[in-house]
Amino acid sequence: MTFDDPGTSSVRGTDVLIIGGGVIGCALADRLTLAGLTVRVCEAGGVASGTTAHGEGNVLVSDKGPGPELELARLSRRLWPETLQRIGERLPAAVAAVEWDPKGGIVVATTEDGAATLAAFADGQRAAGVRCEALDAAQLTAAEPAITPSATAAVHYPEDAQVQPVAAATALLAAATTAGAIVETRCAVTGSIVGGGQLLGVRTTRGDRFADVVINAAGPWSGTVSRVLGAPIAVKPRRGDVLITAPLPPTVFHKVYDADYVGEVGNSAAGLQTSTVVESTRGGPLLLGSSRRQAGFDDRIRPDSLAAIARKAMRLFPVLADVAIMRAYGGFRPYVDDHLPVIGPDPRLPGLWHATGHEGAGIGLAIGTAQLVATALTGEPGRFDSTAFTVDRPAVLNPTTEYVSP
Repeated sequence: MTFDDPGTSSVRGTDVLIIGGGVIGCALADRLTLAGLTVRVCEAGGVASGTTAHGEGNVLVSDKGPGPELELARLSRRLWPETLQRIGERLPAAVAAVEWDPKGGIVVATTEDGAATLAAFADGQRAAGVRCEALDAAQLTAAEPAITPSATAAVHYPEDAQVQPVAAATALLAAATTAGAIVETRCAVTGSIVGGGQLLGVRTTRGDRFADVVINAAGPWSGTVSRVLGAPIAVKPRRGDVLITAPLPPTVFHKVYDADYVGEVGNSAAGLQTSTVVESTRGGPLLLGSSRRQAGFDDRIRPDSLAAIARKAMRLFPVLADVAIMRAYGGFRPYVDDHLPVIGPDPRLPGLWHATGHEGAGIGLAIGTAQLVATALTGEPGRFDSTAFTVDRPAVLNPTTEYVSP
């Protein structure tokens, strides 16, 4: 499937121009065309070739404590099945490839301190409306027979789900193009077109592109794009690696991770951090994660990261000690110091909006993010308070950590 613009209409203005063809940009394109807006997507590489292609496809509520990000995750979780059902009515093959799997998640503690922390975290989520239930030892073993016998506590989250991330983004974008959206790949933004203090469009490697609204959805490269446009935001790349095992018979039945994972997601340290995440795929291999490291756009896969992931995965599932690793991959996640996305208009440059900074939760938060943007742009009534995600907050405009230049 090709998404390239046929040619002569390439400089015609649209209602919205989206910078970035990852899952956030694709979700925006789908939702905005659904709202009746004309849309163009400019992607510097290939569709879903960046962060989206290097993730695990998680749609989670289990890893977020009470607050605005959890509410956005819950909104997205409700909207994902509805969106796929709508798209599937016209594009059934594209939606089948998404492999929507509401498998549920299980968080496991392996120490007494970890058990107490997990219980308190789950209590807070229940109070916020998240469905979760404690599992005793027998229930945990029944759900995950290969789990470590040293588990001290476990909580089941039935709402956690998984998709094939590239297929999910492609399905969203296919729906948008079916509705008239224009998509240009190998179309990098090189500058801004400003008139009367308003952003009128962007200069790209494929020519000038005009729009009433430009949305920066470039993921880890959003900081770079924002500086090119003259309104810098502090979105930085955070590196993550994943191991993939050889195909296995059914061994892991949920997304399973240790209780340290939640704390590591919110950890701002620049050095290597790892926590255990193990989940199956429909093809048979297991995905083993996860790691975090602030290293700019250094794309080297480092042995210390892979070794730590493997070691911790074996502690959670001892059976993995005899399983071969087939390959490893890594990618960059869009990181903000306060660990919240950046969604909304830029007050410094009318016409510029941002939808970025989701770090490793972009797949799960994409549909909700698109809903927030569409509601704001079209003036639809909305009940979601997105104040926490605004651009003019200290972590976005005045970062506490130094940006590492690509």
